[in-house]
Amino acid sequence: MALDILYVISGLGVGGSERQLALLATSLSRVGMRVAIYAMADGPMRQQLEASGIEVMICPVARPTGVWSSIRAASALYAAIRRLRPRLAHFFLPAAFLIGAPAALLAGVPIRVMSRRSLNYYQRHAFYRIAERLCLGTVHAALGNSRSVVTQLLEEGMAASRVALIYNGVPEPASVSRDDARARLSLAPDALVMSLVANLIPYKGHADLIQALALAGPRLPPGWRLLAVGRDDGIGADLKRQANDLGLADNIVFMGSRSDVEVILAASDIGMLCSHEEGFSNAVLEGMAAGLPMVVTRVGGNAEAVVDGSTGIVVPARDSAGLSAAIVRLAADRALRATFGAAARKRALEEFGVDRFVSLHRAVYMALDEGRRPADVVVYPGPNEPAHS
Repeated sequence: MALDILYVISGLGVGGSERQLALLATSLSRVGMRVAIYAMADGPMRQQLEASGIEVMICPVARPTGVWSSIRAASALYAAIRRLRPRLAHFFLPAAFLIGAPAALLAGVPIRVMSRRSLNYYQRHAFYRIAERLCLGTVHAALGNSRSVVTQLLEEGMAASRVALIYNGVPEPASVSRDDARARLSLAPDALVMSLVANLIPYKGHADLIQALALAGPRLPPGWRLLAVGRDDGIGADLKRQANDLGLADNIVFMGSRSDVEVILAASDIGMLCSHEEGFSNAVLEGMAAGLPMVVTRVGGNAEAVVDGSTGIVVPARDSAGLSAAIVRLAADRALRATFGAAARKRALEEFGVDRFVSLHRAVYMALDEGRRPADVVVYPGPNEPAHS
């Protein structure tokens, strides 16, 4: 039967979790489920969702952070839930979960689900650690998007029967030729081009990559480029200074936020992600789907997406020498790049496609509606195998 689902999310910015929610909500709506979204803050994703026919509501309390503003936000959400009477509420991101779980419990929502989409570093503060563990006790299912995330949920006391692993989904990218992409970006046809799609945040490891490129520079072909795509969250000036001091200012292009990431990936030869921490990266999947060999750090779900030595190269986090060696290896071997890239695209679209992502969520929802557990329908995988139902 069709379920009424209310998704509660912290905001509607153009981020990985927001795009995953948009994929899920619009896909379920197309198969007849009645879906609405309640966001704690407005953002550009709202227009896309509403254009797809999804009802979107915005919390009237602007960015609740303190105790009293959070109580007011929870009260507003409680009122919306009482009006909508959803069968199921699903919380995305910590702020939405901490405010939404108590409101949904008090409003009597029959089925309550949360998604953990990052490692729990934010729980270093005791308040968040205690509050989130209390809220976990109020939900019927907790969904993690990598083995690392699922492991932490279990360590925090969630029963294994109520936890499920559902990886992110990646759509097939728009078809853009390499030559056309390079022409649009004014890149030389024969240049070695690497890309990194990550907001400029310290834990994304940009500084490690710049140092790695300085080490690799003498062994890279002349005219190589790194296209660094992402919003500057405060470290852009420092990174540009580092690149300049290392003599790489002409090679590294800081592109800011972009709406044409598919063009940048199509123009690239190698994809990168050098994070110190991750849940499960959309950027890695998108690079793989674009047919890029990926160089990633062994954190979170990166090594669950990228098979080392088959679809790319996995190196330790904070290891500029290891990054440098991986870059040099791929830069010197066009055939290896092609082999890894073809395998990466196949793996991304077959094992992490949107259909699998949506069908696993739907299976969990239906099981809960029938009084069964997430573990009854989503089988926890073995090594290098995605979850399946």
